[in-house]
Amino acid sequence: MKPFIFLSIFLVSLQGFSQKIITVSKDGSSGFKTIQAAFNSIPSPNNNPVTIKVKPGIYKERVIVDSGKNFITLKGELNEKTYITFNYHEGSLLYSGDTINTANSATFLIYADDFHAENIFFQNNAGLYAGPAVTVRAAGNRISFRRCGFLGFQNLLFLSGLGRKHYFESCYIEGSTDFIFGAATAVFTSCRIHSKRNSSITAASTNSGIPYGFVFFNCNLTTDAALSSVTLGRPLGPGASVAYINCNMDKHIAAQGWNNSKNPANEATARYAEYNSTGPGANAPARVKWSSQLKAEEVKKITIKNILGNWTPK
Repeated sequence: MKPFIFLSIFLVSLQGFSQKIITVSKDGSSGFKTIQAAFNSIPSPNNNPVTIKVKPGIYKERVIVDSGKNFITLKGELNEKTYITFNYHEGSLLYSGDTINTANSATFLIYADDFHAENIFFQNNAGLYAGPAVTVRAAGNRISFRRCGFLGFQNLLFLSGLGRKHYFESCYIEGSTDFIFGAATAVFTSCRIHSKRNSSITAASTNSGIPYGFVFFNCNLTTDAALSSVTLGRPLGPGASVAYINCNMDKHIAAQGWNNSKNPANEATARYAEYNSTGPGANAPARVKWSSQLKAEEVKKITIKNILGNWTPK
C-alpha cells in the first residue's frame, strides 16, 4: 500500500474515535449562546463522548440534561469563572400556571447517565428565605464533578435516585439547610462544605439495603458566620447513611454532631459515623450515643472502589 493512502486511512479511522467538541460563549461567536442550546444539539440517545466547552461568564438559564443524552462532559476554563444561575424555588409559579416543587426547582437537572462537569459554578439565587431551592439535581447514574462550585441555600444539592452513584472531587459546596440530600450514594473527596445557617448539612434518605449513602473523605467543614449549632446530618428516611472520614470541622459544628429529625425511632436505624475528625468542631466524646466512631480496621473497608463498585469516575 502506498504511504499516502495508508496515512489517509489512518486519519479517517482516528476521526471515527474522536470526541465531538461544542463551544458556548456569551456573545455567540462559537455557535451557541446558551448552554441549553448546546445540549439540545446533541441527539438522543447519545452513546459517543461529547464535550461542551463553556467560555467564562454568567449564564442566566435553567438547564435540563435529558435522559438518553449520556457521556457528556461540561467543561469551564481552569482559573476562570463560569456561572450557571437561576432562581426557581418551591412555590414558584410558571407562565403556564403550574407550581414548582422541590424536585423540579433545580437550576441544573441531570437525567442522563455518565455526565461529568469541571470548572463550573452552579447557583440557585432564590435567597435564604425562599425555602427549598435546588441548585443541581443529579437523577442519572455515574455523575461526577471536579473543581466545581455549588451555591445556594436550602436543599442545594439533590442527589436523587435509589442505587445511583455520584462523585465530587475538590468542589466547593455552600448552603444553609439540608443542603446535601437524597437517596443516592455519593463520594465527596477533598471538598469544602460551607454552612450559612444553624441547621443540618446533610439530609440523607438512603435505603436500608444500600450499604453507603454520603461519604466525605478529607473534606473541610467551614463557615464565615457566627454559627454554633450546625449538625452533620439528620435523616430524611430511617436508613440514612452518612460518614465523615479524616475531615476537619470548624467550631460551627454542634458538639452532639447529629440530629434525629425530632423522631427518636430514627436513632435505631440511622447509620451515622465519623473517623479521625479534627478541628474545633470535632468532639467524639460528646457525639450522640447512636452515632459511631469508626475504628481503623473498619475504615480500611470504606474505599472509593468499594463504594462506587466497578465505576471509576472520569
